[in-house]
Amino acid sequence: MDFAWFSQLQQQIDVLLSQSQYLAAFAIGLFGGVHCLGMCGGLMSAVSFTRQTHHQGFPILLAYNLGRISSYALAGALVGGLGTATLSLTGLHATQQILYFFAALFMLALGLYLANIWRGIAQLERVGTVFWRKLEPLSRRFIPIQTPWQALPFGMIWGWLPCGLVYTILIWSLSAGSALNGLLLMLAFGMGTLPNLLLMGVAASRLNQFTRKPVIRLVAGLIVSLFGVVMLMRLWAGF
Repeated sequence: MDFAWFSQLQQQIDVLLSQSQYLAAFAIGLFGGVHCLGMCGGLMSAVSFTRQTHHQGFPILLAYNLGRISSYALAGALVGGLGTATLSLTGLHATQQILYFFAALFMLALGLYLANIWRGIAQLERVGTVFWRKLEPLSRRFIPIQTPWQALPFGMIWGWLPCGLVYTILIWSLSAGSALNGLLLMLAFGMGTLPNLLLMGVAASRLNQFTRKPVIRLVAGLIVSLFGVVMLMRLWAGF
């Protein structure tokens, strides 16, 4: 069997990581969308059909997603700033490498999770449920959602929904080097998830069936895992 395509894909991912971590984060959000659809698909359908017509429902759906992505960006800034503070205290390049190493491991685990090969990263989602139980009731104040101005804060709250995919990129943000880099990394990731969730809002049943196919989840998961493998290889080579 010819695995030349796999080697070429690995090389392309390495170029992507070395040239722009933001493009890589966007790609991970895009390929990891099968997980987003599984967790948020029902919610997307509910938000998009709050109004009777697509013309009325799409602005609400878009506002929800902008709110969600803004929360990702805020979390990225906080975590990136925390990573920077840690680096300034230690003053060691090795600390950044350790953070990057854990990010690569979580990326590898995330891919296996998406592919339904190993679900260990689900434990990370359970940790976040403690915080989520206190935050989620706030979102009920905006239900029923009838305007984009209700959907925006609703999305900002639901952006903190426990999600292994989000947590993995947040761990990556720890090694981003600054609060701004952490914000941009999570913003790029959030934009990568946007196409799938917008499509889910307008073509829910067909897209949900498509992403539930084992082969689709396997391919998406292996691609994300490959990001983790290449990150480990780059770390071994000293970036």
